[in-house]
Amino acid sequence: MTLDLDWDYERTARRRERFLSPSLRTFTAFDAPLLLRKGKGAHVWDADGRRYLDCLAQNLCISVGYDHPGVNAAVAEQMRSIQHVTTMYYHPGPAQFAEELVATMPPGHDWVVHLVNSGAEAIDLAVLVARLFTGHFEMLTLRNSYHGMHFGTMAASGLALCHQPLAGAPGYVHVHNPDLYRGAYGDRVDGYVDDLRRVIDSSTPGAVAGMIVEPIQGYGGVIPVPDGYQRRVAQIVRDAGGLYISDEVQTGFGRTGSHFWAFEADGVVPDAIVVSKGIGNGFPLAALIVRRDVAEAMAARKFFNTYGSNPMACAAGRAVLRAIADEDLQGNAGRVGELFGEALERGARRCEAVGQVRGRGLMRGIEFVADRASRAPDDAAAARVQEALRERGVIVGRSGQYKNVLRINPPLCVSADDAAQFADALDGALAHA
Repeated sequence: MTLDLDWDYERTARRRERFLSPSLRTFTAFDAPLLLRKGKGAHVWDADGRRYLDCLAQNLCISVGYDHPGVNAAVAEQMRSIQHVTTMYYHPGPAQFAEELVATMPPGHDWVVHLVNSGAEAIDLAVLVARLFTGHFEMLTLRNSYHGMHFGTMAASGLALCHQPLAGAPGYVHVHNPDLYRGAYGDRVDGYVDDLRRVIDSSTPGAVAGMIVEPIQGYGGVIPVPDGYQRRVAQIVRDAGGLYISDEVQTGFGRTGSHFWAFEADGVVPDAIVVSKGIGNGFPLAALIVRRDVAEAMAARKFFNTYGSNPMACAAGRAVLRAIADEDLQGNAGRVGELFGEALERGARRCEAVGQVRGRGLMRGIEFVADRASRAPDDAAAARVQEALRERGVIVGRSGQYKNVLRINPPLCVSADDAAQFADALDGALAHA
């Protein structure tokens, strides 16, 4: 059986408008989104055959590269055997994948894995297990954070554009994010730490279920939390009876270059971590990795995900871990990430519209401002540069509270030649800022 696809752009756009949910209009790339036909490595091709360097890894999901032979082979082999085994039955794939995931975690702890399908599901699960384990209700998250757009996770997210105009899920309290560029306490890390203490003392019963932190805020504008912040707030949260949860959906699996998990750079060991996106290289796969004693809090009542142990998704996950190790993709993220960072720094020196560049490894951002003194956000300049990069064959994302930050997060397999292409494209695109 052959299912033909209609690659005409206008007819595809009309079908999307007619048959897909109107909410999809709120989250598109560019005024005229690309019609993508194929991908290879760090590149994608549109329906007209034009090639682009994908510096968004389609929202950081493609970790080891498009059309990766190892991932493809693992999924195809599993598909030929059996494509679905629910959690009610046994299959070796999920258990072995969980064992391999646990092996990436800090030693000396008894970790277990709960497999789900998306990062939003994993965040909801983290909140549920934290509340059950601690017996407390309030969850702390950072302003400017992004943890998803489902009913529970939109309440966790600290961005207005992620909230529907109705009462959100209860029990989420936001604290000031430690943004040293435009945050409430400037570059004083102590101010943000003290704010957390004040929020616990004033906006909670004094005891909390936990706190969720992105080591680098992704959709919020590629904002790294400063050195030492995670260690300090983890202790404060634990003293208040809560769990410290690291959201590694965007930062994990070697993307920052220096460590497999971004929390490791700060010397903190979370009680739980949430992973998704790059874990499956495009296949729907996510997980909550958590201490066994915490997970036991959920074992008294039924809980499962029908697709949470899908053997094809787990085969993809295992192949991703193998590729990261065998191809030194974490090391590549560090080396090539430095080349991307240098290109951004050169651009910032030449272009007055650039307020700041930041990030680590292959998670980088460039913020545009009306002028450097006031730091007034300039989303129009960011949009112009994004479009100019697209015209030069480079795809980047646009995000941040003011949509004035361009995100540069290519697949981990990106090369030095790709970094040179990006640098050339950026040099021309910044003239449009």
